[in-house]
Amino acid sequence: MKYLHAAKFFLHNTTESGGFLELTDDGKFGCYLPESQQPQGEIIDYKDSWIAPGLIDTHIHGLLGHDVMDNDAQGINAMAEGLLKCGVTSWLPTTVTGSKEQLKDICATIAQNQAHFTGAKVAGINFEGPFFTPEHKGAQNPKYFGDPDIDTFEEWQEAAQGLLRQITIAPERKGAVEFTQAISQTGVVVCLGHSSATFEQAKACVEAGATTFTHTYNAMSPLNHRAPGMVGATMSLDGVNAELICDGHHVNPYAAKILIKVKSPEHIVLVTDCMSAGMMPDGDYMLGELPVVVGNGTARLKDETHNLAGSILKLNDAVKNVVAWNLVTPEQAITMATATPAKSAGIDQKAGAILPGRAADFIVLDQQMNLQATYLDGQMRYQNQ
Repeated sequence: MKYLHAAKFFLHNTTESGGFLELTDDGKFGCYLPESQQPQGEIIDYKDSWIAPGLIDTHIHGLLGHDVMDNDAQGINAMAEGLLKCGVTSWLPTTVTGSKEQLKDICATIAQNQAHFTGAKVAGINFEGPFFTPEHKGAQNPKYFGDPDIDTFEEWQEAAQGLLRQITIAPERKGAVEFTQAISQTGVVVCLGHSSATFEQAKACVEAGATTFTHTYNAMSPLNHRAPGMVGATMSLDGVNAELICDGHHVNPYAAKILIKVKSPEHIVLVTDCMSAGMMPDGDYMLGELPVVVGNGTARLKDETHNLAGSILKLNDAVKNVVAWNLVTPEQAITMATATPAKSAGIDQKAGAILPGRAADFIVLDQQMNLQATYLDGQMRYQNQ
């Protein structure tokens, strides 16, 4: 039996200073023991460091020159391996808007290869689109936009062998409420985004079962005191989750502060929305079919809009940013990148917490929130040199 010794443990319901965390021989978490109960067995001593659950990125399009839309199993695996260097141990490969057949093929590729991926665990597939509105297209191709269609979704889900975990739609599209009701009843998470919806339209979809707002503030109708819009719905409706991109470019830190204060860390999902240029040099890239230029810490479309086109953010940096911006405590930052995304994506029975019997997927941080190591199933898979 092995035991981790560290200065702090971010456990499921509490944060403990010092102590020992058991790792079983089959790569699972055992029990936590306080400092006074030194166990018998091999001690892996992380001294002044902190142990947290592995991070979960539920909204990521690309990394290391690869894009989910490339429909390439080797590219998905390269992303999964690269994510270990970001402290991510579970993720949802995320599409952008594409043709019905292209999206179906991507579902099939991921489902057929899921057992062979070797890095961060593919916990499902996330569809960002194609049921969006042109006014808030962001970096999405409007030629594929349409109204939500249950039969089409079921075709995708069949190709995905049940792996399709969440989909974002615009609430003002025809049939959005009926689609939300039908799809959410199957256990799939319906998110709202890329939308000009009124507060009332967004609320109707939430009452029908939608539970998360996609990259809050970005590509949605803003908050106005007479027309609360999508942002107002995110803030005021109870129990819904809000994705937030904390790279300092997508959302002003003070706007992030307002959202976190209103929703609480238990309903904020830190996401990267990272595209293929993540962990790569500046230059020209593609997001789906759209040309993108990366520079000065941002990814922007090369067209006349210069819209932000995803990010080049790493999730461990988002965690570090919200602490550095004095928005939250380290414990709350960890919650927003582990437990909350796990609940939001419906994967909290297997990821997002240090619990006995769970896969020992965890990270080691120094006291400045820098990533030191990533473990998958109790095995070190990345170490910061």
